[in-house]
Amino acid sequence: MLGVALIGTGMVSGTYADALANLSGTVRLVGVLARSEASATAFAKRHAPLLGHIPKVYRSIDHLTADPDVDFAILATPPNARLDHVSALARAGKPILMEKPVERTLAAATELCEICEAAGVPLGIVLQHRARPSAQTLRDLVEEGGLGPLRAVEIAVPWWRDQAYYDAPGRGTYARDGGGVLISQAIHTLDLALQFTGPVAEVTALTATTGFHRMEAEDFVSAGLRFTSGAVGPLFATTASFPGRTEEITLHYEGGSARLHSNLLEVVRPNGQEESFGSQAATGAGADPMAFTSDWHRAVIADFVDSMETGRPPLASARSALPVHGVIEALERSGRTGAKVVLADGSADG
Repeated sequence: MLGVALIGTGMVSGTYADALANLSGTVRLVGVLARSEASATAFAKRHAPLLGHIPKVYRSIDHLTADPDVDFAILATPPNARLDHVSALARAGKPILMEKPVERTLAAATELCEICEAAGVPLGIVLQHRARPSAQTLRDLVEEGGLGPLRAVEIAVPWWRDQAYYDAPGRGTYARDGGGVLISQAIHTLDLALQFTGPVAEVTALTATTGFHRMEAEDFVSAGLRFTSGAVGPLFATTASFPGRTEEITLHYEGGSARLHSNLLEVVRPNGQEESFGSQAATGAGADPMAFTSDWHRAVIADFVDSMETGRPPLASARSALPVHGVIEALERSGRTGAKVVLADGSADG
């Protein structure tokens, strides 16, 4: 059994507690670090019945890294509180599984990758949509070759958040989060789409903050994407679509169209043949951001543990998450300037 430390006790921390409780026998939450010892202590006591024990409370990152019971860490702080923790964990040789996004900007995200690569420490990212069984099934279908070349793509994230969500200090700001709906919500769906589309060549975007929200960054994006494969398609992402609907990715191949709708995959062939795999599941599209299962987080953690033991890359390494950061920066730049932005090597050069 491996010991894990959780850093950060914010909104998503309960999901990690639930996921780790369901991995008992494989992973044990040995301790917690938060901005205050009081927060960490409250978390440890609150989740003790679920975990079957009371985790330790660490006073500092140095206290955590000195604990021989910690085999790896889950880092669930806001993006602006990553660098010091990642640097300390890398120096201590502790593998890191980190909440999305990697960081607030592509440059900062790349720096974290380089810190861990220089130390020889694995850095995985919790992009849990990659772990959905529906996505795994589609990946198998694509690899079998029966769908043919990709021609067009539709990506939609019609979510809702009320103003109370953005009233939390720093939420929806560039200083803490790195932006709005793109980097905080749509990143999951956009990253999953990129696993099937390949790289984006250029984007043209309209970004805005609607009258629904008082926030610094965008809560609305409508964009056109052109992929290096030649495929094209629209992206729509918002947290201003009341009451919120499940995100969708539709991939139009020459040999059929595949629609990913949460954990439901529907495939329609040109001859009219239809197939469906999986079923719908809540994804946090509405006013409750935590209205989703912990199953996919559990799958990501289990995969990361297996990658540590076998030496293979994790399901979502930090390096593999850089392309979505490049696309997000391109969309933001295009939204600010009104001009097309051309991407090269995952960065926005236009």
